[in-house]
Amino acid sequence: DLRKFREISQTVTLECSGNGRVYANPTVPGLQWEKGAVSNAKWTGVALRDVLAKAGVKTSGKFITFNGADLPIGAVPDFQRSVPIEKALHPDTLIAYKMNDVDIPLPHGKPLRLIVPGIQGVSWVKYLRRIEVGDMPYATKDEAVHYMDLMPNGQHRQYTNIQEIKSVITTPSGGQVLLDKGFYNVTGLAWSGRGKVKRVDVSVDGGRNWR
Repeated sequence: DLRKFREISQTVTLECSGNGRVYANPTVPGLQWEKGAVSNAKWTGVALRDVLAKAGVKTSGKFITFNGADLPIGAVPDFQRSVPIEKALHPDTLIAYKMNDVDIPLPHGKPLRLIVPGIQGVSWVKYLRRIEVGDMPYATKDEAVHYMDLMPNGQHRQYTNIQEIKSVITTPSGGQVLLDKGFYNVTGLAWSGRGKVKRVDVSVDGGRNWR
C-alpha cells in the first residue's frame, strides 16, 4: 500500500542521541568510539505527510506518536516516540523501506523506519508498526523518563528532539602524537539539526584561545 504513494529518496545524517559519550568500562580510546555514532545514508520511501493526508488527519492533531517493535531500555518490545505535527508534516520526513537502494537491513528497522532529518536518531523509530495522532504530548516513557537532557541548571529537559550542534576534529586524530614542531593541517566536521553551520572556531591550546 505504501508503494502506491510517490517515492522519495534523500541522503540524511543519522546520529545517536548518545554520540559523544563513552559507554565501555574500561574506556576505549579513539574518536570512532567516542564520537563515531553518526553516519549518512540514502533513504527511500514515502512522505509521511502524504500518508497522514490520505488517513484524513484532523486540524486538531498537534503531536504524533510512532510505535515500533524495538527493544529499548527495559527490553520490552514496544518503543514509542512522538514528534510535533510540524516536524511530521515536513516534506523531508519519510516512512522509509530502503536504505542505500536496498531493503532496509534488519538492524536498521526492516521493514519500515521513520526518517526525520534534524532530530536525534532515537526518534527515527525502527520496525514501525503504528502511528497515532493526538492533541497533546503522549508522555511515553522513552521521552518523558528516558532520553532526557540534563541542563546546566540541574533540571532535566523532556521531549528532546532536535539534534544540537556537534563538531569533531578528525586530523590530527584523537590520541595522535605530532612528531615535531611546525605547521599541521587541522580538519574536522561540524553539523547541527537546527540549520546550517556558518562558522567553526578552533582551539589548539585546550580552549584558552580560539581562532
